[in-house]
Amino acid sequence: MASRPVFTALGDPSHLVKEVMVQFAWNPGFAPIQKKKNILAMHEAATRLGLAPLLEVSTKSEEKLGQRLSAFNLKIQTEVGEISIESAYQGSKVFKSGGPFTDIYSKDSRSAKKDERLLQSGPLVAFDYFGQKWPLVPKTAFYDWLYLSALAPHQDFLRRLFDYKGFTDIEFNPEKSINCQARTCALLVSLLKLNALDDALLFAKRFYSNGRLGFVQSKTLKRY
Repeated sequence: MASRPVFTALGDPSHLVKEVMVQFAWNPGFAPIQKKKNILAMHEAATRLGLAPLLEVSTKSEEKLGQRLSAFNLKIQTEVGEISIESAYQGSKVFKSGGPFTDIYSKDSRSAKKDERLLQSGPLVAFDYFGQKWPLVPKTAFYDWLYLSALAPHQDFLRRLFDYKGFTDIEFNPEKSINCQARTCALLVSLLKLNALDDALLFAKRFYSNGRLGFVQSKTLKRY
C-alpha cells in the first residue's frame, strides 16, 4: 500500500489548500505504464472518499491540461527568453559552495534536474532568480511564486481547473520532497476564486507565512 496526497482548493483566505492523504495499492516499477496504473488506483481510492473528478498534474497525466501544467513542460518568460519552471527553479539554487548556476536555465528540464553541481555544492542556502533573492523559509514560497507567475497571464483559460475537485502528482512523495506542482495548482484555484492572484504575486515575499498567504496585512485584500 502507498499513501499520497490529494490537494483541494478551499478558496478561504485563512486556509487556501487542504491536503487529504489517500491510501491505495501501489504498482512497483518505473515504466510509464506502472505510473499510470498508480494514478488510476489513487484516483479510484480518492473517488471512494468523495474526491472526484481529479486532475493529475504531471507528464504522466492522461489529460493534456495536466501534462501542460507539469513543471517540466510549463514555461515562464524571462529576460533570456522562455525557460521551463524546472530549469528556472534548479538554476536559481544557491548552495554553500556555489550557485546560482544560471547556465542551467538554458537546459531542458530533465538535464537541469540532473545537473551534478546540484549535488556537489553543499547544502542549499537560498535562491537567486535573476538577482531576486528568496530565502528557504517559507519552504515552498519561491517555487509557488515561480509557478504561479508563469500561469498568471492565462487566468481565464485556467478557470477550467474549477471543474476539478482536487489535484494529484503521482511523482510527489511528501516524505522525500517539499514542492509539489499539484499543490500549487490547488493554490492557484483558491487565489482565482478570491480574485487575488495578481495581488498575491505582487506581495508574495511579504505575505508568505507558514506556508500560506497572510491576507490580513494587505490593504488590497482586506475585503476577503
